[in-house]
Amino acid sequence: MPLPPQSRRQFLSSTGMLLLVASMPASAAEHSGTLPWRPFAALPPDPLPGGRWYVFTPEEARTVEAIVDRIVPSDDLSIGGKEAGCASFIDRQLAGSYGTSDRLYMQGPFMPGLPTQGYQGSAAPAARYRDGLAALNKHSRDKLGGKAFFELAPAEQDQVLKDFEAGKVEYKASAGFFNLVLQNTMEGFFADPIYGGNKDMAGWKFIGFPGARYDYRDYVTAHNKPFPLPPLSIGGRPEWKTGSR
Repeated sequence: MPLPPQSRRQFLSSTGMLLLVASMPASAAEHSGTLPWRPFAALPPDPLPGGRWYVFTPEEARTVEAIVDRIVPSDDLSIGGKEAGCASFIDRQLAGSYGTSDRLYMQGPFMPGLPTQGYQGSAAPAARYRDGLAALNKHSRDKLGGKAFFELAPAEQDQVLKDFEAGKVEYKASAGFFNLVLQNTMEGFFADPIYGGNKDMAGWKFIGFPGARYDYRDYVTAHNKPFPLPPLSIGGRPEWKTGSR
């Protein structure tokens, strides 16, 4: 059924506007208030250099390193969470917008939520880490001979973490804190190494993930076969040298 004249004009005018916007330079399109639009164009990711802690105090850093090494212990298949840089990854994330919840609505009202809804409180992740780590070390010192968590034997550390996960300690937010650290540790073990974790792409090698390769045309039909090439980070591979050919 043909469109009435008015509808055709509306269709053609709207289509012409889309074609016009598509042909505009990116800067002009951005100023026009229409597409194309690039997410975080004004706030690009800002990887931080290593060799220092940005948020954690020395005791907090040692505590987080001990936690991630129990969540991802080293074995004959892979390095552990500490060596993989999971604590460094978490510290760098907390130093950015994630740690302060700058990109989230945090004005309330704050109501109890369902387990599927995640954290519903007012504290940003950096504050939750500060409170949770203090509570973890207090519990450890109170119950285990005055020792901080990172001074405990591995079996004792495992028990403390199990108690936090199950909410069997005085710190009411213990289970939520444990789940937060668990989630961030997994992210640090499998994220691109450019963000501070997954040292030498150990997490990717562990699961056979090829990384940030741009072309898989030669392998898309190789079903149920291991990918034959080593993983590749956004920043390249450690053995690559700037300017080399």
